Amino acid sequence: MLLSDDGVQQLREALTRTGYTSSGIADRLGPDATAAVGRNDFRAALRVTEDRDPLATLIRLFVCGQTESEQDVARVLPPEALRAGFVEKDGDGLRQGIDLEPYGDDYWIVADVPARLGRPLPADHVLGVGGASTTLAAATMRRRVGTALDLGTGCGIQSLHLHEHAEHVTATDLSERALRFAATTAALSGQSWELLRGDMLEPVKGRRFDLVVSNPPFVVGPGVATHTYRDSGRPGDAICRELAEKAPSLLNEGGTMQFLANWEHIAGEEWEDRVAGWLAGTGLDAWVIQREVADPVAYVDLWLADASDGGDPHRKAAWLDWFDAQRIEAVGFGLISLRHTGAAVPAVRIEDLRQQVEGTLGERVREWFGRQDWLRDHDRAGLLAARYRLAEGTQLLQEATMGDEGWLVDRQVLRLTQGARWSEEVDPLVLALVSGADGRVPLREQLSVLALAHEAPEEDLVDAVLPLIGHLVERGIVVPES
Repeated sequence: MLLSDDGVQQLREALTRTGYTSSGIADRLGPDATAAVGRNDFRAALRVTEDRDPLATLIRLFVCGQTESEQDVARVLPPEALRAGFVEKDGDGLRQGIDLEPYGDDYWIVADVPARLGRPLPADHVLGVGGASTTLAAATMRRRVGTALDLGTGCGIQSLHLHEHAEHVTATDLSERALRFAATTAALSGQSWELLRGDMLEPVKGRRFDLVVSNPPFVVGPGVATHTYRDSGRPGDAICRELAEKAPSLLNEGGTMQFLANWEHIAGEEWEDRVAGWLAGTGLDAWVIQREVADPVAYVDLWLADASDGGDPHRKAAWLDWFDAQRIEAVGFGLISLRHTGAAVPAVRIEDLRQQVEGTLGERVREWFGRQDWLRDHDRAGLLAARYRLAEGTQLLQEATMGDEGWLVDRQVLRLTQGARWSEEVDPLVLALVSGADGRVPLREQLSVLALAHEAPEEDLVDAVLPLIGHLVERGIVVPES
């Protein structure tokens, strides 16, 4: 930890007393300046903090990255925090030496300062709050569990969330520096975690957990580890394959594992087949969703810029040459959610989900697994006996072409306006079926009526419709009545 127990207590009291919290900063700055800070425009924030009261000094120092006088800083931060490197000399004043960021109104994140003036980050740089960490936090299913594991904790963001619904939190990291930051984050936020040093799964070998989350060093590259926060030392997407393949050994019965991942798009291959190979034989329910895809040049530019290393043309060329040699046409980014149910036939879905979803992604993942449970519990007879209703807010979109006899419908699409906002093209038969799904009539009776109307054998209709109903249930477009 960066501070002694007394030092943590003194710093927490100072931050609380001054109102250095997310809402405290927002109230002090006002909505316009707060929005501008989110765009890295600090002009308005600096104008409204010119009085340099204690909260204003902290905002100028840790939010706006300004150099402030030693006298002003010493009035706010306790002596031990000053000595521990939270600030550093800069000319005649002090500037932040450590990133100290409020995370809500009860927590504080301690990490390395983001890149300044384009200077490359050191190899052991510890990231603070970023897009990937907030994505994983929002995608995690939140439920009460006994044990939770945060693989590659970094500064401890995921563990902060896990502590709210897990009796015991274990966090691992390869970097000793990261663990010191994580320990300080936990202490400042009034939490306590088991912190273990080692490479990914090594520190918890032989142990099982109810919930595992990971924002691993998933960057796809030749296996050269220049920055521990992004590079695993494994070539390509091997770290993500490793996590997927070893997930069964980490999970208790009923346990879940969720992690962010990158995967290669190889020329002549389907990315879905590649990821499916990672999951083969695990026996786990799996929902893999691809949220973004980047071409090699954009991908390499992104990660070189992220480490302020974009000015090295030789490194960029070598990285792209490796992509070419591996026939990598693109890199996908997404979320892998796994669940240990012990089912003889696990439910596995690997697909794109590019649209914006309603609420948190974690809520959508929880619903998906719940629908898989329902489908697993209902055989052919159960599906036919169930009553269904069309999900609230579902829209019907039609594409039509004007012909000699008027408009001819070419395509009909059901679109959810809530939840995961899926769209599904349907034929007239399925449309007639879901249009009559009001939750009052069993599916078998609906199909009997349709068979008479279309003069079709009822069992043939059943064989055709049941897989479609299962798919629409999985999508949440039709909802079984309890």
